[in-house]
Amino acid sequence: MFKQILPLSLIVGLRFFGLFVVLPVLSVYALEMEGATSFLAGLVVGGYALAQVLLQVPFGLMSDKIGRKKTLLFGLLIFIAGSILCALSDNIYMLLIGRFLQGAGAIGAVVTAMIADLVKEEQRAHAMAIMGGTIALSFAAAMIIAPLVGGHWGIDKLFWLTAILSVMAIGILFTAVPQPPKIIHSYEEEESKMIEVFKDKSLTRMYITFLFHSSIMTMAFFIIPLVMTQNLTEGGFGWEKAELWKVYLPAMFFGLLSMGPAAVFGEKYGKGRQVFMVSVAVIFFGFLAMGFASAPWVFILGVVLFFIGFNMFEPLLQSFVSKFAKVHQKGAALGVANTFAYIGIFLGGLFAGYMMQHYDRDTLAVSVAILSVFWFIWVATMPNPNNRGNIYVSLDLCDREKITILKNHKAIVESYINETENIAIIKYEKELIDEDEIRGMLS
Repeated sequence: MFKQILPLSLIVGLRFFGLFVVLPVLSVYALEMEGATSFLAGLVVGGYALAQVLLQVPFGLMSDKIGRKKTLLFGLLIFIAGSILCALSDNIYMLLIGRFLQGAGAIGAVVTAMIADLVKEEQRAHAMAIMGGTIALSFAAAMIIAPLVGGHWGIDKLFWLTAILSVMAIGILFTAVPQPPKIIHSYEEEESKMIEVFKDKSLTRMYITFLFHSSIMTMAFFIIPLVMTQNLTEGGFGWEKAELWKVYLPAMFFGLLSMGPAAVFGEKYGKGRQVFMVSVAVIFFGFLAMGFASAPWVFILGVVLFFIGFNMFEPLLQSFVSKFAKVHQKGAALGVANTFAYIGIFLGGLFAGYMMQHYDRDTLAVSVAILSVFWFIWVATMPNPNNRGNIYVSLDLCDREKITILKNHKAIVESYINETENIAIIKYEKELIDEDEIRGMLS
């Protein structure tokens, strides 16, 4: 499995690195362009996400019709074209078109579908974890490399770097990625309709959480380089771009460090909702520190707090969606959740640009703080997915008809059969029924 997944993970990692590596310095670069305003700079920061929102589903459909590899090649070529256009830009509108082109290479869902093609169902969680770890490493590397390369050699060199890495990704695609098998699914059309994934209120809450999470991330990346590099007379701290690694390095260190405890408390001890609440509270104080800091060390402390709160969400978001979703909804639900995330990135960049153009960072920080209060209430009142349990029963020890009847019980979330492993899986509400009672109903 590792030999199949690693090349695809590298392709995704290289592409995400190309998107991440410009984020820490992009707002500064955009504002230096001819015709730039803070609003247009915000649109540049979040613009690629709008293209992602519009094209994720078309790219997925294209991969079903013409094949995964051809679609991945097409997406990577568009991304390369966008990166080159960004590197050559001499005005804000050219840069904006380049960013939209970068986002138009919406291959994320195609890679996920290809992993599902190549890996058995029982191994997919491990495969997705490998891909997720690769993305996390690319994010960490980008946060350090961006200010160093951008500060010493120019931010346009970061776009050239992303284009070169995408060419490398094409090489990996055709030399190391195996041809996926032809997949035929057995789900009925009615079961797979997109509207079905909006009927579960718990899933809907997760979608909005994705929206909050990504929009606030974009706002943070908009103001961090801006405030640190602006002149003292403009309310900034007058740092050089090349010095920004001093801000991002400690923030990334403590952010990554926070992911372990968050995963343990969220998954092992069933305190996911509480982890979310703590995360939002930390983001709240982090943004207030960034908004009202009069000294660089206070601002950096705010950045560190933001990264801690932001990264505490990371190990749990995708996991919670997959737990709330029913077996035939997981792919669709994760797709919708990621679409909401990209909408959040776009709206966050737009909002931050508007606020910084017409107001100041104090007002932006207060706006985020108010948003965080609503977000805190939102996650505090959501159900905990750990309140649901799973029972695995051999089909040799139970009646298939009884498994079907179980789904009508109010405490049973769903029941289905895994023919490959010859087992039945029953998901239930722990507060309404216990495992022994369910096994008694099956015997």
